[in-house]
Amino acid sequence: MPNSNNELIRDAMSETIITTVETMVMENGAHGITVRKVLTRLGISNRVFYNRFRNIEEVLEIVYKNTIIKIRESLTTTLDSEKDFFENVMDIVIRTLLVSYDTKMQFNQYIFENDSHSKSNYTWWMSEIKKLIDYAKEKHYIKDVDSDVMSYAIWCFCRGYNADAVARNLPRDEAVRRFRYSFAFLLEGMKVK
Repeated sequence: MPNSNNELIRDAMSETIITTVETMVMENGAHGITVRKVLTRLGISNRVFYNRFRNIEEVLEIVYKNTIIKIRESLTTTLDSEKDFFENVMDIVIRTLLVSYDTKMQFNQYIFENDSHSKSNYTWWMSEIKKLIDYAKEKHYIKDVDSDVMSYAIWCFCRGYNADAVARNLPRDEAVRRFRYSFAFLLEGMKVK
């Protein structure tokens, strides 16, 4: 139902629709969002929506990408030189866990499904985790591990833990406590003795 030229409009209303859908996702999750619900919430017509987007999935994809950007921004490889390397890593991982946990609590199935199929997201995370591992190897903080294999293992651990905690509706503080406890063992096993 896009306009007659088949060109979609990108304007302030497009951003309003995206922001509204993001809010709706955070309130009730992505599973029940429909174009009709967005139209009702904003008091706009089908034409206003369909001149800007092909369907609700297109808007959810934009919200998903914006969410991934927020989660990625929480991961920083800037290390605090006053802290132990492993404390830095724990802080980085916990910060990322908190951002993704809060977001995924309402958007979990959609993000989990899209995250699972996104090669670019996987590649980005592997690259960022590998940078930390290679830095730690260079500084002789950790054993000479296979960086690619270890990056994958850490990604699986963090992603799987987060998905399970969200699915079980663990309270955020409890999820962090349990994660910190178990992730510390993984880090301990990598340390040079």
